[in-house]
Order: sequence, then C-alpha cells, then structure tokens
Amino acid sequence: MTESSPFVRLGDMTAPAFASALARNPVILLPLGSHEDHGPHQPMGDYLLADLIAERIARRAHELGAPAFVAPTLPYGVGDYFGSSPGGLALSGESFRSVLDDLLRGLLRHGLSRIVILNAHGGNVPVIHQAALALRREAGVVVPSFYLWKVARQLMEQRLEGEGAARFGHGAEPLLSLNLALRGACVAGQGEPARTPGSVFGLPVTGFGTVNFEGLQIEVPVEFDAVPREAIATAWEQGSAELGAEVAEALVEAGARFVRLAYVSPGIVPGNAG
Repeated sequence: MTESSPFVRLGDMTAPAFASALARNPVILLPLGSHEDHGPHQPMGDYLLADLIAERIARRAHELGAPAFVAPTLPYGVGDYFGSSPGGLALSGESFRSVLDDLLRGLLRHGLSRIVILNAHGGNVPVIHQAALALRREAGVVVPSFYLWKVARQLMEQRLEGEGAARFGHGAEPLLSLNLALRGACVAGQGEPARTPGSVFGLPVTGFGTVNFEGLQIEVPVEFDAVPREAIATAWEQGSAELGAEVAEALVEAGARFVRLAYVSPGIVPGNAG
C-alpha cells in the first residue's frame, strides 16, 4: 500500500505499481497454510484464515510506519498426519522445501530481503527452519517465521487466565473461535462427541504419532483418524466468536509490531556469516 494505492496484496497490484514500492524495501509477508481435516465442524482450508489475517497484519503495519505487502498464500502444507482424511491436499516435505526455496529466492532476486513468513501449519515448521537456515548461511539473510496459531494460542491462554487447557488442540482452539469470528459461515452447526482412540500393537494412541506403552510415549506412524479428539468436543462447547475476535485483533497487532521490527531492524548477518 502506497500513498497512491490502497492495495497490500501483490496479487491486486500491477507490476509497475509494485516496482515503485520497491524503493522502500518493504517487508514481504509470505503466508503458508494447509488444506486438511480440522475436525467435523471447521473448514479444511486454514490457509484462507491465514490469508485474512495476513492482510490485516499488512494494513496495520502500514499504520505503524512499516510498508508491508502480502504475497499469495501457499494453500498446501507438508503432509504429516492427515492422509487418511478425504479432501486433504498436501505436499511432501521435499516438494514443500523446493517450493519454499523458489519463493524465497524469487523475492531476494528483486532485492526484497525483508521477508516474514506467516506460518499456519505445524507440519511446515521443521522444513521452514531448514530452508531459513540454509538461506542464512548462503545469503546472510535471516527470515523469521511467525507461527500464527502458536501465537494465537498464547494470546488466548492469556485471556483464559490458565483455564480451559483441555480445549486446545488440532481441530479445536484456537482455530475454532478464530473461524467463528472471521469465517463463521464456514463453521458447521454441530460438533462431535469424543472418539475412542485408535490402537496399534494393542496400545492406545495418545496423540499425533504416539502410543502409550506402560506409561511411556512411543513414536509410531498413526494418522488423524486414530488420534483422540477430546479437545474437539470440549472446544465446541466453549468456543465463541467474541473470544475469536478479541484474539484475532491481538494477533494482528502482535504480527504488525513484529513486521515493524523486521522493517527497522532487518535480519542481515554481517559478512554473510552462518
């Protein structure tokens, strides 16, 4: 968004309009999401929620004096625990890394070294770290990753003052209240009772990729259809659009302040040191 343009999304701008904005070396926000099972009542495309929040962060950052623009959101995340769910679309870790590398280097080619990743999928985290670490070593550029839902959870926990821990988890909070606030029409009208956990080797599945063996957590390859869903049932009873709107506002404010920090103190490693 410049003085002559109200746009903050690269996809809404002409090439000449954005070229004129390059002189300020703006911050580029790169939203990364997923398209996967988020429980029986939430929409699969959390990348759309991330996209909405990314635009709000960019606009608020402009108000704080930091020019920021939103790159098109990548809708597919790293495939991890959701292959068993119909409708999910994901990339292998190798494919995701290749796409992310190309996107980051494409921005750097045009001198855009102020980049902030807005991540919206847990499975992306280790690959983002690998890509960002390689870029730091090769080009001396530090690209931070602002994990939207992790930050949103912290903000929500602060507002709940230590209560409601059982409502957090995949398919539950904080996405439920955020979706109710920002994409309420896409939230189904009925929740789901807690499911009986799946089992492997006759051992109960305790979470994503773990079973209980004599009180010990053992790693096994299990997917979402076997994972306990108590958090989903709990969140459905307690989630609210009001809480979601409050957390969304705080999330946007925190994101915008971080973007401003990235603008005034860009992450450049002196001498390209690793």
